[in-house]
Amino acid sequence: MDQKTKKVIYWISTGLMCAIFLFSASMYFIKTEMVKGFFEALNYPTYLVYPLAVAKILGIIAVLSDKSKVLKEWAYAGFFFDAVLAAQAHIDANDGGAMMSICAALLVIISRVFWNK
Repeated sequence: MDQKTKKVIYWISTGLMCAIFLFSASMYFIKTEMVKGFFEALNYPTYLVYPLAVAKILGIIAVLSDKSKVLKEWAYAGFFFDAVLAAQAHIDANDGGAMMSICAALLVIISRVFWNK
C-alpha cells in the first residue's frame, strides 16, 4: 500500500470518527434531558453528561491539531473506551443503538493504525 492510500485511509477514518464524536457531544448539549434519561436508564450518573461532551470535543481537537503526540494517544484511548463502553451499554439496554458505537470503535482503530504510516 503506498503512502497516498494510507493518508487517504487515515483522513477518511479520522474525519468520520470525529464526526461521530462531534455529533455525540452536540447531542449531550442540545438534547441534555434526553441524554440524561438514557444515562438514568442505564444507572449511570447524569452529572457525567457535560464532562463527557467537553472531553469528546477536546479529544477531537487533540486528534486534529497534532500538537502533542501524548495528548493524541490519550484522545484515541478515550475515544476507544467511550465507544466500547457505549456499545456495551446499548447492548445491555437492548435498545438497538450499539451499531454506531461499534462503528466508532472500528474507526478509532483504523485512524490510530494509519496515523503514523
